[in-house]
Amino acid sequence: MRKSRLLAGAGAIALAAGLAGTAAASASSTPTRPPPPTGVTIVPGQNAGHTAGQGLTQVKYFNWAGYADTGTGFSKVSSSWTVPKVTCNPNISGYQWSVFWVGIDGFSNGTVEQDGTDAYCHGSQGPYYDTWWEHYPTNNIQEVGTSVKPGDKIHSSVVRSGTKYTVKVTDSTNTADSFTKTFSCSATSCKDTSAEWIAESPGGDSGEPDNLYPLAKFAPWTNSSSAVSTTAKSGNIKTFPDDEITAVETNNTTVKMQPSALNSAGTAFSVTWKNYGP
Repeated sequence: MRKSRLLAGAGAIALAAGLAGTAAASASSTPTRPPPPTGVTIVPGQNAGHTAGQGLTQVKYFNWAGYADTGTGFSKVSSSWTVPKVTCNPNISGYQWSVFWVGIDGFSNGTVEQDGTDAYCHGSQGPYYDTWWEHYPTNNIQEVGTSVKPGDKIHSSVVRSGTKYTVKVTDSTNTADSFTKTFSCSATSCKDTSAEWIAESPGGDSGEPDNLYPLAKFAPWTNSSSAVSTTAKSGNIKTFPDDEITAVETNNTTVKMQPSALNSAGTAFSVTWKNYGP
């Protein structure tokens, strides 16, 4: 993911290389699955009116919705969810897209170590669902499982041990979508100063809010069993300074995605789709 622009909203998906072409119909006249846009990277958060990483309790972003904890030495973030159903709007040409993930970093710095699920449409085709991971800026989003379906039970985590990071997604419904990947990142590059639970509105190649794709309409995305650790202690979202993030459209007023309040245990919340955006 690319460097954050803190005058825009948090966490756009940037494109390194434009849109992929529309797939041709198969011999049976059933459209083949179109690929997602190529070279996709999920960028650090773009803020829409507040300075990120200052212990604010409520902030607005153009393309993140959910929660972020801030602090130092984050070593683990995890959550479970059921893949929400996405509905394609046939009146919108091109891509519609929604992404759901947990991660370390990205809220107030230029790296992100993350994984989760996504869903996209291309015109009236779709929706199509995936599991994926990314370490920005080393690589783009890495699509793994393509047999994901609405209702699949997902557990997602990012775990750090020293400079080694392990990203893991388990789809207990369709195990072929599960994966575990490891990579290294130096302490000077990966700061480990935030942990996130995010629904994201993907963006265009500049990462600016006016280049966002229409946000694919999704049923409420509900996190449960959300947990987080630093090198000093473990807990839930409420254990550390937590920021509730609402996604707004480019007018900085109209809500695009709305998070609920945390439950009393600090382990669960939901994000509700409101508008296509941008």
